[in-house]
Amino acid sequence: MIDPKVFDDLAKRLAEAVPPGFRQFQAEMEKNAHAALQAAFAKLELVTREEFDVQQAVLARTRAKLEELEKQVAELEGKVAGGKRRKSADKPAEPDPSEG
Repeated sequence: MIDPKVFDDLAKRLAEAVPPGFRQFQAEMEKNAHAALQAAFAKLELVTREEFDVQQAVLARTRAKLEELEKQVAELEGKVAGGKRRKSADKPAEPDPSEG
């Protein structure tokens, strides 16, 4: 949700734009403008800056963890590949049966 103060400020600005002859309707105008703005912003599915910052921090931690895990996988793959090369080098080559 967006900070309610933002709605209040926008509603007051809209109400203040009303000509002086209509000031008696100011409270009603503020209320209606506030409700209209809330409905409009709700349709946009906006998030607060705080929610955005929290999700951004979560994403940054997730990326860092992913990079760490990718490094670990690469190291393990290197160890596995190195072990296979040594084993195949230790074995004598078997004759090809088709060479007869």
